[in-house]
Amino acid sequence: MTRSKLLRRFGVGMLVTSLLALLSDPVAASNAAVGLAGASQENLAVPRWLYLATGGATVGASALLASFVTDRRFIDRIHLWRESVAVDGAIRRGLVLVGHAIGLVLLVLLVYLGYTGPQVPTVNFAVIVVFAGFRAGYTMFTYLVGDTWRALNPWRTLASAVPNGFVEYPERFGRWPAVAGILALVWVETAAGVTRQPELLALALAGYSVVTVAGAILLGVETWFDRIDPVSVFLHFYGRVAPLRWTDDGLSVRLPGMRLVTDDYVADVSDVAVAVVLVWELTFSGFVTTQQGAAVITTIVETGVPPLLVYAFFYLGGYAAFLGLFLLAARVTADRIETFETPRSLAITFAPSLVAIAAGYHLAHYFGFFVSLSPMLVGALSSPLSPPSNPVVLTLPAWFGGLNVAFVLVGHLLAVWVAHSQAYRTFPSRLQAVRSQFPFVAVMILYTMLSLWLISLPTTSPPYL
Repeated sequence: MTRSKLLRRFGVGMLVTSLLALLSDPVAASNAAVGLAGASQENLAVPRWLYLATGGATVGASALLASFVTDRRFIDRIHLWRESVAVDGAIRRGLVLVGHAIGLVLLVLLVYLGYTGPQVPTVNFAVIVVFAGFRAGYTMFTYLVGDTWRALNPWRTLASAVPNGFVEYPERFGRWPAVAGILALVWVETAAGVTRQPELLALALAGYSVVTVAGAILLGVETWFDRIDPVSVFLHFYGRVAPLRWTDDGLSVRLPGMRLVTDDYVADVSDVAVAVVLVWELTFSGFVTTQQGAAVITTIVETGVPPLLVYAFFYLGGYAAFLGLFLLAARVTADRIETFETPRSLAITFAPSLVAIAAGYHLAHYFGFFVSLSPMLVGALSSPLSPPSNPVVLTLPAWFGGLNVAFVLVGHLLAVWVAHSQAYRTFPSRLQAVRSQFPFVAVMILYTMLSLWLISLPTTSPPYL
């Protein structure tokens, strides 16, 4: 038996064994939005070290198996396959107008009912729709089905109705404002109490609306929502994972995640930073809602450090570490293979794989939350002016924990294939293409083990918030 066949059989065996070990584990329910999650007391059925090791081995084995796929024509067929469905122009324009109307109506209702509705988060229309509907449900729709935010975006609709684009945006800024904006929005969600105080959420939405519409008018609609607006950039990056996309001719169908290979949406280091922040913000949210994370924060605060300073240290320091680790992988790759590619260009090349990881994280983080609150969301949307007196929350079965593990692993396995495809698009040598992936796969394994560790821990409310 050749060495290649032995390695392939070893990879298949490791992958199957790892998946069986992971999926046989009744992991705790996924973490939900800060302030809305209940604690879970589930324990692992296997030693945690074995659970984490098998998770890392799954990603490593999948990368090993992918390295045997060296036929460039086959790789191209996978990420270039598409089908198109023609849609009449009048129907498309009608759908866009309906989307505009829905977005505007929802924004008005969110601000109005956030102020005037009952100040109880479990029955307030604004809290339910923003966090269960948008943060969880609509984001999942964006990467599982398609990105429809361009039509729904109420701020874009308002800014497009008036003359705009009076100031030229400096290209050197890239998408750094969007990175800062995403970090700021997640910080507000975590530390400002908007998940528990509907009036405060309504105030934040109103303020965001003013800044966003004014900025879009000043700098131009296309520039603002493509490079600066954090919500739009957040959703458009996730939309690259989705199988469906509107084109000039109608609806385009692709295999999930393949637009991450072909769209070239990541163009500079600021785009790399966006991809990293999508992964980090979920990791941070998962950490602070675990009992272990809460214990670490409590211990530090008891020494006299202000709570918000502790959270800010973990939040910004952790993001810097995640970004630095990915850039380090790019530098190691440039140093260890003979190539004219720079560390910067390699980081840009492999960053789209992080978006696939983020989609898996998000699904594991929010799917259970969305399902459990879906009766409340349906009730809020069907009768926004009549909040229920007894909101219904579904109790999730124990096997939902296995889904969380599967979501994380599927996201990482998709990321491995995206990185593999990107490598073969970039390097003429097969050996270079395979070797270039190793440092990035090592980073993916680390991310996998960290995320699996977080979703295995019992949850609690973040202290001091």
